[in-house]
Amino acid sequence: MNQPIVVKVGGSTLGQHDTALEDIAALQQAGHTLIVVHGGGSAATQWLKTHGVESEFIDGLRVTGPDAIDVVVAVFAGLVNKQLVASLQALGARAIGLSGADGGLLSTTQADPRLGYVGEVSRVNSEPIDALLAAGYMPVISSVGYWQDDPARLMNVNADTVAGEIAAAVGASDLVFLTDVAHVRDAFGGDLAELKASEVETLIASKAATGGMIPKLRAGARATQAGTRCHIVDGREAHALRAVLEGGAGGTTAVSLGTRVTA
Repeated sequence: MNQPIVVKVGGSTLGQHDTALEDIAALQQAGHTLIVVHGGGSAATQWLKTHGVESEFIDGLRVTGPDAIDVVVAVFAGLVNKQLVASLQALGARAIGLSGADGGLLSTTQADPRLGYVGEVSRVNSEPIDALLAAGYMPVISSVGYWQDDPARLMNVNADTVAGEIAAAVGASDLVFLTDVAHVRDAFGGDLAELKASEVETLIASKAATGGMIPKLRAGARATQAGTRCHIVDGREAHALRAVLEGGAGGTTAVSLGTRVTA
């Protein structure tokens, strides 16, 4: 089995008629081994609003109190996960959905008391992933884990962080973040075509990277330090995923598609 490719599909681009799922299915059919990690932030925000819960973020991470965790789990591990699995299978992929609570996949600690039930990954148990890959299935993983101090407690985990930790744990060849921004910017507002892992915290400190880009960059740095190539790509571009992995004109050296984070 070849080295897996981890693809993080963002809640901000899901359902926007992009070609990401087509590319994922086609890559699997071409013999690549893929793991999909997803969030579902836009859907969670809508459902939380329906339940009268306001969405609040700190450093790009969703505050998830006791009135929000059940909704977040239902949306991420239920609605969004199963929609993705069904869509991929309709495109000819072999996919199975699971959360980080299944098989003890994602053990977490509490990231920050201000965030509530938000977990920081403390351990990845890759056995469920390995079993699915060995059987020829693509794991589609929602960003829900469990609290190691209280294993019955489900935790919201940032999907970018999950993708980076899983990529490092399984020895992925590539980690691709499909996002809805055209460029990662430097401190002077210029477009970055490449970024070293050692430069990530400086970029964040300069306020050039804010909001949801912060966990992407940190997760990318984590993965590259484990030997994985990381790409931050504008998923709205047609067939951006295949382009970046096949090294075509739309690859990571093309500023129209974003940034490669290197070791």
